[in-house]
Amino acid sequence: MSQATVREITLKILVQVGEQGGFSHIILNQAVIKNDLKQNDKGLLTELVYGTLQHQYTLDFYLEPFITNKKLDRWVRWLLRMSVYQMEYLDRVPDHAVINEAVTISKRKGHKGISGFVNGVLRSMQRKGVPSLDNIDNQLEKLSIATSHPFWLVRMWSEQYGFDLTEEMCHSNIRHKNVSIRVNILKQSRETMQELLLEEGIETKQSNLSDQGLIVTKGNVIYSSYFPNHFSIQDETSMLVTEMMGLEETDTVLDSCSAPGGKTTHIAEKMNDKGTIHAHDLHAKKIKLVSEKADELGLSSIQASALDARKLHETYDKETFDRILLDAPCSGLGVLRSKPDIKYNKHKSDLDGLAIVQQDLLQAVLPLMKQHGKIVYSTCTVNKQENEEQIKQLVNEEQVEVDPSFFEELPSVCKELIGISEYGIQIFPQDFDADGFFITRLQKKK
Repeated sequence: MSQATVREITLKILVQVGEQGGFSHIILNQAVIKNDLKQNDKGLLTELVYGTLQHQYTLDFYLEPFITNKKLDRWVRWLLRMSVYQMEYLDRVPDHAVINEAVTISKRKGHKGISGFVNGVLRSMQRKGVPSLDNIDNQLEKLSIATSHPFWLVRMWSEQYGFDLTEEMCHSNIRHKNVSIRVNILKQSRETMQELLLEEGIETKQSNLSDQGLIVTKGNVIYSSYFPNHFSIQDETSMLVTEMMGLEETDTVLDSCSAPGGKTTHIAEKMNDKGTIHAHDLHAKKIKLVSEKADELGLSSIQASALDARKLHETYDKETFDRILLDAPCSGLGVLRSKPDIKYNKHKSDLDGLAIVQQDLLQAVLPLMKQHGKIVYSTCTVNKQENEEQIKQLVNEEQVEVDPSFFEELPSVCKELIGISEYGIQIFPQDFDADGFFITRLQKKK
């Protein structure tokens, strides 16, 4: 059997993710390894997978007049989506080449009738052009299709944050985001790491959100000889979570939902690998990732084990910890640029269930905080129900408050953001071309 082409591999991934519920980033990485792809092919595969997923609703809108509600095999629909994505969004490959490749794939996977149908649809689209989004009157529906976000999500965001901010966020979510890294300062300074990466042809600039952060402006850090021991790949806004914990080297720290370990190891680095960090997660398989990451970075202050954060009171006495991080399970609506499949798999009802879990977790870790301790609560989502409303309910019902010094200690680039409220800071994806995050810090009422 001849080796599968990049577009055949792409199609297989799209069907797995779109129809079988697989995670795009995991399946993509597995495919790269399995097929031993060259660098250029890896780039094309990534572009085609994420681009097609990212624009799925828009592609369906473009296709609808040409398929006239015809019942299609799922793989055929994904093949058409992938082909239209290339024709409408990419300039490197001419339309005739895209169409020929699609016809070849459909011949291999189907029969002559399917290949003829695929050829007819794509050539008709090439000849007539795609329908205009301007014909959609409802502004929420138009934004939903133009940026490929579910209508319920666009409506929810518009109700919570207003249409203009929602529009900006939705368009931001279909653009490429920055790749950033966190330097392991126990091995290299940030400045030295910049110089070493530059020698490998990788250009970076310093982050304003973390004094360990670098934003990659040229090159691929995955292939650096210093990865993963001298730096971690981590989003800037994710780094800010640990930066806002106010850590001291002698602290006893709890990371209650720690997998896969990015923030846990950042805590250890900030504390110069001193003090004690108790890292837990519900599943042993996930906790293994935390331990492996700590070993890669040469960190010894992390004690990782599988425990349900809602039952930590069975293991620890009250007022055990100086600092607690609750990076809570959430809907992930802040990371849609890097995980576009999330937006198609989430429903409004899912958010209600998550909010209950988050409240249970907050209630569970509160008693474990020392009298003068601090709790940082964070999520990688943009949703008031999981963020501001959680904290509002907590401070109204419990003897805790948002730490006023939290706002004073925010980096200067955050202090004028529209997402600051009395309950914390909501960072939107467009703020730094990074992930959307909510962060706040709690203490016992004075």
